[in-house]
Amino acid sequence: MDISAFTTDWFGLGGKNAIVTGGNTGLGEAFSVALAKGGANVFVPSIVDDDGSTLATVEAAGARYEFMQADITQPGTPKRVVDECVERLGSIDILVNSAGICPLGEVLEFGREKWDATVQVNLTAAFEMSYEAAQRMVPQRSGKIINICSMFSFLGGRLSPAYSATKHGIAGLTKAYCDELAEHNIQVNGIAPGYYATAITANTRSDPAASRRVLDHIPADRWGEPVDLMGAVVFLASRASDYVNGHILAVDGGYLVR
Repeated sequence: MDISAFTTDWFGLGGKNAIVTGGNTGLGEAFSVALAKGGANVFVPSIVDDDGSTLATVEAAGARYEFMQADITQPGTPKRVVDECVERLGSIDILVNSAGICPLGEVLEFGREKWDATVQVNLTAAFEMSYEAAQRMVPQRSGKIINICSMFSFLGGRLSPAYSATKHGIAGLTKAYCDELAEHNIQVNGIAPGYYATAITANTRSDPAASRRVLDHIPADRWGEPVDLMGAVVFLASRASDYVNGHILAVDGGYLVR
């Protein structure tokens, strides 16, 4: 293709329909808003009831917002979610597997109950959502699957063995799906956020010594903000990333280099 064919319009998402799991809270909400600002309609399945704030922000961006209260860990629910998205919006072009949990506990106290719950949400549900989305994307010969990974896709995970294991697993799933779906013009990639200023990190950030220990590992010398991730998800959801596949994009302020 002639390089003169490139245009910044390739970053636009007009006419696309996206599912963002857990897309009305935390970083998931940032992904939903980013895709909407790029022009995509957004379908959000979440166990957390919608208070209308994400709806207002998405609609202010000129996109359509659809919500479905659903527990994607329950058998059959991922298929119902994808089917409902297609019924309401007409297609599924983008899937962002954002829903996740991170129970904490020392190894000697971290038992099967916490382990199973984390695997169900972070890995099994993401697999089933991807499987159901692929059933639609392969026939249309297009699609983007974006898995939300973590720094713990690369590192250990003190006090979070299940979280670390599932985030390593989701990185592996990203590469495995890429290996088979790329020939169908479907790109499967991951985003690995670094340390962000969210409710989950509030206790660490409020402790000066603990916060400094984190910041000492970040060349940018600041906590990430949800807005720092929004460009990454738009890029990976857009035509501009059509030859990016099986990649885990760290958006971490440089954390991994230290």
